Amino acid sequence: MMRSLYTASTGMYAQQMNIDTLAHNMSNVTTTGFKRQRVEFQDLLYQNIRRPIANEDLIEPSGLAVGLGVHPVVSYTLFTQGNLQETGNPMDVAIQGTGFFKVEVPGYDDYLYTRDGCIKIDAEGRLVNADGYYYVGVEALDPQAYDITIESNGMVTYKIPGDEEIQEAGQLELATFVNPAGLQKLGKNLYQATDNSGEPVDWDPEEDQTISLMSGYMEASNVQIVEEMVNLITAQRAYEMNSKVIQSSDEMLQTASNLRR
Repeated sequence: MMRSLYTASTGMYAQQMNIDTLAHNMSNVTTTGFKRQRVEFQDLLYQNIRRPIANEDLIEPSGLAVGLGVHPVVSYTLFTQGNLQETGNPMDVAIQGTGFFKVEVPGYDDYLYTRDGCIKIDAEGRLVNADGYYYVGVEALDPQAYDITIESNGMVTYKIPGDEEIQEAGQLELATFVNPAGLQKLGKNLYQATDNSGEPVDWDPEEDQTISLMSGYMEASNVQIVEEMVNLITAQRAYEMNSKVIQSSDEMLQTASNLRR
């Protein structure tokens, strides 16, 4: 059988995974703190038909080898900063920089991490995300708390009726990673630390001023819809070209099988 049949099939499979990833990116274009992914590819093994020769009698600088296709090797997450959108809600907090909020999730021994800073307050006065998971570092607010403020260093303050003194509820804890692309994605805007990401490093706002919090803003997805559309068109055309290779190989095999007619 012709090698091109199998080689082109690997190209179709690779572009199918590429389109799956692009579809995931585009479907999350409005997801708070979402980070786009990119599929990277490598060529497969080569079949050496004739190796190059180099001896006293003959020198052939190049041999004859045929490649056997392509395969997806990694789905890489790009943690570039998303655009900051003003919401006017003081409980919406965007991270400027590379940090992650620590989140306490039932069923996990260690903290999970998120870029989603759309904070809510539950019935107990705790700061939680949309699924009710606690943001680490802040105690429960007083039931009568008002004028709640989140400062750039993560300190949460509020006032209570009859007392003009500002109350402190604690400081939102953030962490950074040597390789954030190594974090395991769990869905629900949550990440889990792995051996590939490295151990979490607690953020100290006094020492590391490359990270700050912006109250009243939310971080939008870093998906650029025009770029994703261009990549989608490219992937679609690559898929079509590989299908044409299979059709051409099939026609060549049909011609060869009809030689005796």
